[in-house]
Amino acid sequence: VGFVLKVAQGVVIPLLIAWLLSYLLAPGVNFLVRRLRFPAVLAVACVVVLLLLAAWGAGIVIQQRLLGFAKAFPAYQDKFAALYAHYGHQLNIPATILQDLDWTPQIGPIVLRTSRFFIAFISNTILVLIFLVFMLLAKPYANDKLRAAFTPERAETFINISSAISRQIGAYLGALFVISFVTGLCVWGTLAALGVEFAFAWGLLAFVLNFIPTLGSIVASIPPVLVALVQFAPDVWPVAGAAIALLVIHQIFGNLIAPKIYGDRLNLSPVVILLFLLFWGWLWGITGALLAVPLAAAIQIALAHIPTLAPLAVMMGSGKRYAKKNPPPPAP
Repeated sequence: VGFVLKVAQGVVIPLLIAWLLSYLLAPGVNFLVRRLRFPAVLAVACVVVLLLLAAWGAGIVIQQRLLGFAKAFPAYQDKFAALYAHYGHQLNIPATILQDLDWTPQIGPIVLRTSRFFIAFISNTILVLIFLVFMLLAKPYANDKLRAAFTPERAETFINISSAISRQIGAYLGALFVISFVTGLCVWGTLAALGVEFAFAWGLLAFVLNFIPTLGSIVASIPPVLVALVQFAPDVWPVAGAAIALLVIHQIFGNLIAPKIYGDRLNLSPVVILLFLLFWGWLWGITGALLAVPLAAAIQIALAHIPTLAPLAVMMGSGKRYAKKNPPPPAP
C-alpha cells in the first residue's frame, strides 16, 4: 500500500486535498442547495469561484514576499557566513570543525526545495479543482443515495461514519485555521515591532507551518531568529527578544489555547500524531505532514465503527475521555 501511495502520489495527493476541502466547503454548498434552492451546479460554481479568488489573492501576496526574500537572500547568506567565521575565530574553534558545522550552503537548496513544493502545489490546483467539483456536486445527495442503495441499518451506519468524520475534521480544520491565522498575525506584529526585516513573510510562514502540529512552530521560528541575528549583530538583545517572543506566542497558542478549543474533538494520542507525522512526512514530504492529522482522525473514526477493530480506535485516542468515565479508585 505504501509503495502504491508513493508511486501514485501525483493523483492521490490532489484527491486527498480535494477531500479535505470538500469538508470545509460542503456546508456552504448544502446551504445554497437546501435552503436557498440553488441548482447544485450553480451552488458549487459560486463556492469554487470564491475559493479561487481567495487563493489568487493569497498567491499574489506569497509570490511578492518570496521574490523579495529571494533577492535579499544572498546578502544575508554572506553576512551570516562572515558572522559565523568571526565568532568561530574568537572562540578558537578549528577551521575543520567550522567547515563541518557550517550549514549555510544548505540554506539555498532548502529554499529551492520549498519553492518547488509551492510550484508543485500550484500545478496540482487544476486536478484538485476537478476532484473538488465532483465531490461537492455529490455532497447534497450523498445520504439519499446511501439510503437508496443499502438497508436502513447499514445506510445509517455509513451515514453516521461520514457525519462523524465530517464533523471532527471540519471542526479541527476550522479551529486550526483560526488559531494559525491569529498566530501568524501575532508573529507579524511582534517581529515588526522589534524591527526584524521581512516580518510579514515570517508571519505568513508561521501561519502555514502551524498546520503541522508541534514541528511546524519549531521550524517557523528558526528563519526569523537567524535574520535577526544577522541584522542586529553584534547586539544580542534584539535577537533574544525575538526568540523569546516567538517562544511565548507558540507556547500560548499551541499548548494553552489550542487544546481548550479542540477539547475532545480531536481525540488522538500525541504519540499517534507523531507517528503519523513521521510516516506521511517521509512518504509525501511537506504535503504528507499537512495531511497527517486529518488522515489519522478519519482512520480512527472508521475503526471505531468496525466492532472487531474498535479496540485500535481506543488505543489511538488520547485517553482523557476514558479517564473521565472511569476515574481511578480512591487511595486507601
